[in-house]
Amino acid sequence: MDIEGGVQTNINDSMAFGVDNAIVVCPFMTAKYFQSKNCKKELNYADTQDKEIVPIMAQADFKPEGWLGLITAGLLWIDFRNATNVDKSILSLEKELQHRCSGLELAKPISAQQKPKFKGRAFRNAKTGKFLAESGEMKTHQASGTRSTLVLRDAAEATSFWVEERDTNNKEIYFYKNFATNMYLGYDPNGDYIYTKAQHYGAEQWNLVADDESTNGERAVVLFACFGKKFLAVRNGKLTGVNKRDADCIWILD
Repeated sequence: MDIEGGVQTNINDSMAFGVDNAIVVCPFMTAKYFQSKNCKKELNYADTQDKEIVPIMAQADFKPEGWLGLITAGLLWIDFRNATNVDKSILSLEKELQHRCSGLELAKPISAQQKPKFKGRAFRNAKTGKFLAESGEMKTHQASGTRSTLVLRDAAEATSFWVEERDTNNKEIYFYKNFATNMYLGYDPNGDYIYTKAQHYGAEQWNLVADDESTNGERAVVLFACFGKKFLAVRNGKLTGVNKRDADCIWILD
């Protein structure tokens, strides 16, 4: 926010320099941001340069539309709408930036103390506090070969972390590969079956969407199975797919 005259040269050159030298671009989305011509140019440029974008939702009664909604559609945003939870919001942003930068070659290498033990995202169910993990139990499926079953763990472990891969044809679709086993998370609506397998196809496509109703500053999300058209939930102590988003569909990214 240039409120002290920091931009001394041509503003377009300054904005381009900032984007070109950024690892991640974080737009603080408000009504005034949406109305700003310079903000529009800057974020459009970041998008065309394929920069990592982590949107910040910074106004309670604002939802991105138009050019801003188009650029940020399907992206995981961080909630800064509630000032009383700003410490949690800052921590959530820090974790998300670490996740986005984990696979990049940085000018300054991260120290061993700062490197995470495991790579990827850990999904903790908001209602039960349990983590999504592979069980280690392998089963043979008649149509699609060997699969591994999923379980809920009290604490995060190696099989609780999922490396995120974006679909090359649709930035709103993700694949989640288990850090420990390299197996892809999937959902089979026939029999309501959550599993992992070695290859990914349509049943292993997911949408990861920030939860609009969570305002405590944590990275609260919902996972939607694109093929099965179900939300991933924990109901009656078991993993299941449900038609309607509810409290048991909310997952916290750890």
